[in-house]
Amino acid sequence: MSRKLSLPTELKPDLDIRDNSFSRSRSSSVTSIDKESREAITCFYFCETYTRKTDSSTAPSLWVGTSLGTVLVIVLNLPPAGEQRLLQPVIVSPSGTLIRLKGAILRMAFLDSTGAILPPAYEAWREPNAPDDKDEKDKLRKRRPVSVSPSSSQEISENQYAVICSEKQAKVIALPSQNCIYKHNITETSFVLRADVVQMSNGICLACFCANGHIMTLSLPSLRPLLDVNYLPLTDMRIARTFCFTNNGQALYLVSPTEIQRITYSQDTCENLQEMLGELFTPVETPEAPNRGFFKGLFGGGAQSLDREELFGESVAGKASRSLAQHIPGPGGIEGMKGAASGVVGELARARIALDERGQKLGELEERTAAMMASADSFSKHAHDMMLKCKDKKWYQF
Repeated sequence: MSRKLSLPTELKPDLDIRDNSFSRSRSSSVTSIDKESREAITCFYFCETYTRKTDSSTAPSLWVGTSLGTVLVIVLNLPPAGEQRLLQPVIVSPSGTLIRLKGAILRMAFLDSTGAILPPAYEAWREPNAPDDKDEKDKLRKRRPVSVSPSSSQEISENQYAVICSEKQAKVIALPSQNCIYKHNITETSFVLRADVVQMSNGICLACFCANGHIMTLSLPSLRPLLDVNYLPLTDMRIARTFCFTNNGQALYLVSPTEIQRITYSQDTCENLQEMLGELFTPVETPEAPNRGFFKGLFGGGAQSLDREELFGESVAGKASRSLAQHIPGPGGIEGMKGAASGVVGELARARIALDERGQKLGELEERTAAMMASADSFSKHAHDMMLKCKDKKWYQF
């Protein structure tokens, strides 16, 4: 036997109202979760700077940029250097600082009070398992870098500037006041693919490459437009993935899987481009100089002193036999030998000129023979055509 239990009639509407409110609350929560799940981290930057408006000294921090244009500042509390640094954990806590821009965050950088770029903070890693040798321990202790803890940081009265660039705009934030002192809308109809803070010959600037092919540069920290050139429309995703700016007004990207394109947007680099081009060569060992022979020195043309002992002496040719005649120098000597050599060289030159003239005449004769053969073939062809034409005609038809 079964019984069906039901609520009183007057309580059912209240239940329906609660169910509807719960469903609406649940749907709104799900929508909020879906919206938050679409936000992703696009860039981050480690630095030692001011994290809050009330800070009087810098501290290690991590600046995180998201795809919805939000910049979050996270404080990193590092333990003191030495054994505590290896044993105690790093405490991570949000600072509460929040900065918003249009579009996804692409690049962040920090400048000091003079406008010079600050390099990212880092610490060299060392092997924790030190060797047993005492000398090695002393060397490692000497090489160990000094880590500045937040409590012992040096107070800096000068301000810093945070440069933040997104797909649509760029901002310069003064620290620690966190006031936006400069703002520039880079593009309205397109979006930025790549942005970098680069070093130029006379300062630093913010270089941007947009999807519509424009390369733009902005001065820092004033964000004043310096250059806007329509270079290359986005036709290949490989360009968008590999495009990057470098110092001294240069940029690189892959045009194919095996080819790198290098461009420049600096006048100084263009003027010194020939000096910057590299050379590709294969190292080859220098061969030994060939021995200079007697006849090469004799007919080479240049005057050269000859030594009889060096050519026919006993140290080179050995001791002469008694049956050989001795050399009796003539009245001419070296001068007579030079005259004979010059005469031989002149005869060889005249013979060479005669051979060249003979070859030229043979060439002309060959051309005339070919022309006569062509004329004979033409005459034979015309005679044959005339014979075929007059073959079947009678004498009275001519």
